[in-house]
Amino acid sequence: MNMGNPNRRAILMSALGSGAFFLLPRISVAQGADTTGETTPFSYDILTDMARDLATRPWQAPDIPDADVLERIDYDQHNRIAFRKEHGLWQGQEGASPVHAFFPGRYFKNPVRLHTVQDGQAVELPFSLDMFDIPGDSPAQELTQTTGFAGFRVQDGKTEQDWMAFLGASYWRTSGYSGQFGLSVRGLAIDTAIPDGPEEFPNFTHFWLEPGENGDITAYALLDSPSATGAYRIASFRDNGVIQNVAARIFLRKDVERLGVAPLTSMFWFGKNTPHIAPDWRPEVHDSDGLEIVTGSGEQIWRPLNNPPRTMTNTFSAPSVKGFGLMQRERDFDQYQDDGVFYEKRASLWVEPGQDWGEGSVTLVELRTDDEIHDNIVAFWQPGAPAAAGTEYDLQYRLSWVQDSPLPATTGHFIATRIGAGGVPGQPRPADTVKLVCDFRAEGVEGLGREDGVAVNATASAGTVRDGVAYPVVGTDYWRAMADLDFAGLPEDDDTPIDLRLFVEHGGAALTETLLLQLFPSQLRALLDSTP
Repeated sequence: MNMGNPNRRAILMSALGSGAFFLLPRISVAQGADTTGETTPFSYDILTDMARDLATRPWQAPDIPDADVLERIDYDQHNRIAFRKEHGLWQGQEGASPVHAFFPGRYFKNPVRLHTVQDGQAVELPFSLDMFDIPGDSPAQELTQTTGFAGFRVQDGKTEQDWMAFLGASYWRTSGYSGQFGLSVRGLAIDTAIPDGPEEFPNFTHFWLEPGENGDITAYALLDSPSATGAYRIASFRDNGVIQNVAARIFLRKDVERLGVAPLTSMFWFGKNTPHIAPDWRPEVHDSDGLEIVTGSGEQIWRPLNNPPRTMTNTFSAPSVKGFGLMQRERDFDQYQDDGVFYEKRASLWVEPGQDWGEGSVTLVELRTDDEIHDNIVAFWQPGAPAAAGTEYDLQYRLSWVQDSPLPATTGHFIATRIGAGGVPGQPRPADTVKLVCDFRAEGVEGLGREDGVAVNATASAGTVRDGVAYPVVGTDYWRAMADLDFAGLPEDDDTPIDLRLFVEHGGAALTETLLLQLFPSQLRALLDSTP
């Protein structure tokens, strides 16, 4: 998906994959930045008034001074520019999380203004070339009008390792529970994957940063775009992961066809359910392997991610949604075999509304990708009512960058989904039939066995599901559900996706969450044709 430039993920991969941002090399401890200047009153309510007032005015495209010079600061040039240690915010202060600024360049041209907040008073950290070590032959030496940074990163005061960063549009990432960067979140999604127009990427144009105790930090941000403005308060702390309490007051300038709240962005190239998609030596490559939803009624849904043959948008009705997230459930290094980016350490990201969001749905967008350098997965909550010009939203939600869902496990959770040739070993295999093998954790099935009437309940939008069976896997602590899907009756030229719904039950009661699969006949036939 286009995020302002087609190579965004490639540029960030080496930085984010290793758990640190190397666009600006790490530096040693400094004594703190000089933010001397005019102070102005600041609060979240004042920021809200700014966003509300801005929404009443026509949008103005960001003024990008020295745009031609910034275009020449490519990835390699950017990597040679180092933030100078003496300008780090709260650098060297006991219990603080130092903040370092990102330098602008080809891929981050929009100027971002940074301010600090203390006792209700704000003061700007002015941009200056003197804040950076810049090689003498760098195009950056020619900047004369630039007034803003590209964003900022937050470090641990003791280890000097990055644990959060805001960079590009309204995107931000954290190091999660393991110190390993992976998926990202942004302030707002506007018209993602709609048929008749390009996606709009709002920008965070100003930040106000307020330090707290124990390295906590609150970032206030002003969002601006042709269709919307917004006031954001993102209070971050670390507790077996990174936890962020977000307040967002959003004001629409224009009608928006598809408004996405708390949009999550990730990467899924291939996994157990799609091993035939990629000619790669590793067993799996993904930042996230599924979308998890808990509906207002309490139903738990697990939707394994796809790398589809074409862009797909799926909407899951979720009035009064209790939570949703892009999760990484596979935690075994052997399933990835990548000791460079450590996909097994990528955080899951869970969104929990702070109030009843009312009518709405969770939308999942999946784009075709042929490499791991592209973010091709987006998930967000979409309000049920039309997002019309003049509409205001006052939302609160918590982001948990953790190993697994923070909700207690009350039912069986699917941990692996595999697809292979259907039928019975030793007998002729039926044409155009695949076997679905779905492993799940044993919560809710304690004390039950193979002969106790545990059954698979599975239905499909096309084809026929048969031969369902569920049983505990010998020598393990998990169960397996299996069924065959026969799609032989579908025309060869019909690649309409098959939507399959599956759960395990006993005595009429569900023992697992609901597994939703979207399967493409063209990909299933390619899988079967690959059989020697």
